[in-house]
Amino acid sequence: MFRVRDFHPEDIDAVLRLWEETRTDSDPVYGLSEVISSCQEDHAVVAVQDDRVIGAAVGRAAHAQGWIVFVATQVEWQDRGVGKRMLAALEKRMAGLGLQKLSVLLPESAVRTDAFSDQGFVAKKNLRYFERQLPVQRKELDTLSELGGRILPRDLWEGIGGMQAEKELLERRLVAPLANADLAAQFGVVPPSAVVLFGPPGTGKTTFARAIASRLEWSFVEVFPSRLAADPAGLAGALRETFVKIDDLEHAVVFIDEVEEIAVQRGGEPPSALQGVTNELLKIIPAFRDKPNRLLVCATNFIRALDTAFLRHGRFDYVIPIGLPDAQARASIWSRYLPEASRDVDVASLVEHSDGFSPADIEFAARKASQTALETALFADVPVPSTAGPELEHYLTAISGTRATVSRDDAEFFLDDIRSLARV
Repeated sequence: MFRVRDFHPEDIDAVLRLWEETRTDSDPVYGLSEVISSCQEDHAVVAVQDDRVIGAAVGRAAHAQGWIVFVATQVEWQDRGVGKRMLAALEKRMAGLGLQKLSVLLPESAVRTDAFSDQGFVAKKNLRYFERQLPVQRKELDTLSELGGRILPRDLWEGIGGMQAEKELLERRLVAPLANADLAAQFGVVPPSAVVLFGPPGTGKTTFARAIASRLEWSFVEVFPSRLAADPAGLAGALRETFVKIDDLEHAVVFIDEVEEIAVQRGGEPPSALQGVTNELLKIIPAFRDKPNRLLVCATNFIRALDTAFLRHGRFDYVIPIGLPDAQARASIWSRYLPEASRDVDVASLVEHSDGFSPADIEFAARKASQTALETALFADVPVPSTAGPELEHYLTAISGTRATVSRDDAEFFLDDIRSLARV
């Protein structure tokens, strides 16, 4: 005979064996890690015969809904009512939780369902099961909050207007290997762990870093050197402590903007106070690279100011230029900021007149045109038509009144930097 009792910690090896023995060709609804976690933290019972575990049933509760996470019985005991007894004991154990119903999800290949039927479970017809893996686990949220990190919306990558060449390069070099690590390993590709984005101000380096985290669905942690400088441990110590905390995250994109502030060229007499910070960062990066599912993205407007050792092979996988948008990209960016009432505006004219504009410049000009058009409409002596919106002249006036962030000389310097420093 057998008896059913509560799960004990020393039963974990027996549950693992049951898991392996009862596996089928179909993927289980709940993974092994989830089953083990529920054994330890939720509700579980086991069937034993002469102190030998012959079956296990595991459940968890979510408000008024209970779920059977795992039920398994050794093959030689499957026709002796073990499953039914375990389900009954598990239901009794969870009775005090105020559950309204107890449910179970099974793979389509499951053929032995009599234990559920015998215990009063009813098969529901015309139901389909969908699931989505959440990228950040509950235990990470406290660490993420402490770091000032966050989970970004899933659509940031698609929301980038234009810059198609840069998006495709980042997709191929960064996102694809990181999102498909097993396949990358099959081809001998080591996913990148650290990259530098460089280019003139306002070209979208921060936007791309955020979009990469969104695309991967990884935690996004931005490190602000100016804030760390106020830490009692000093900038170097605070930087080290920050990266120690980041180690607790399963997946993370770590972003340092204006990295030239803490990775300046070393040398000179007397030594700069920031040289110790640069030294610390140079030690942090190799340790960071040793952990999987991490990506450090450093951005700079002044790549020539960075310490030579900072950019060498072995620290950064890629040094990627993010430049001014070409005509096609400018058209896409302009279209993004045109309200519905202005969809007939000649975008080609806007593209022509905004040559040399960064994405930030285009956004500023578009907002300025909309504001001017609104003020004109509100303070005019005639009623505002229901179809009114900014017109071409508003945009052209805004463009002419917007000073480009990147000068012609800066654009030439950037091209020189691409030739001498880029690594893609």
